[in-house]
Amino acid sequence: MASEQQSKLVTWLEQIMVGFGAGWIMWLMLGLSVISLGIILERAWFFYSLRDDLALLASDLRKALDESFDAAKKRLEASPSAEAAVVLAGLELVGKGAASVETAMDGAAALQRIKLERRLAYLATLGNNAPFIGLFGTVIGIIGAFKALDAETSKVAADAAGQMANKQVMGAIAEALVATAVGIAVAIPAVAANNTFQRMIKSTLANTEALSKVLLAHLRAVPAAIAHVSQVGKAEPAATKSGNVKKGAASKSGGKPESTPKDDANDSENVET
Repeated sequence: MASEQQSKLVTWLEQIMVGFGAGWIMWLMLGLSVISLGIILERAWFFYSLRDDLALLASDLRKALDESFDAAKKRLEASPSAEAAVVLAGLELVGKGAASVETAMDGAAALQRIKLERRLAYLATLGNNAPFIGLFGTVIGIIGAFKALDAETSKVAADAAGQMANKQVMGAIAEALVATAVGIAVAIPAVAANNTFQRMIKSTLANTEALSKVLLAHLRAVPAAIAHVSQVGKAEPAATKSGNVKKGAASKSGGKPESTPKDDANDSENVET
């Protein structure tokens, strides 16, 4: 009973596969390849639009930071790169300390990574599964070939069946293998493009981290310089204050210096004499 049900299930699946054939697999692969090509071109244009001379950008950023934060913002706003967008997000919070700036840049880098990796999952999925889709079409074609061969051999005499079987099997297998070839042809450019874009993303994120360090190093150096200046200037207010007290005392006595107890004693002796 179980074997009969299994045989019926196999026959039913065989009829479905042979009925639809492997032609729809070809059309499916053609559609997927068009979508893949569109994504490759769109991503290539996107990465091309972000290009910039990062060595020059880092040098200009150092010079602009030495001048002012506004100058640094203007320089970064002129750059189309993702690295500049991340550092610019940190500059917006420069007044709240280095920790806040670093957190802001980490968040901006995460958002930029999402933009850079957009639609690449499709290329990775297609590259991994396109050969299997093509192989599925090949299997369907071979099943159809053997099904047709079985039907023909039952109609032909045994001596002529061998020659006809060879022709049909060879032709059907050759036609079925086209699906596998198409699957591989679709997968190769998808995998190559995905690997190229992933390397570009890693390079962009590494450059972003390097450019962020330039801003953080400047922010951490500024408080130290301010503290040094304040320590050097501590003695000047004290000296000025002492001088002001003496000058104020002289002005209170009408521009003359105040008399000391010794001077008062000398004055009394002169009066007695």
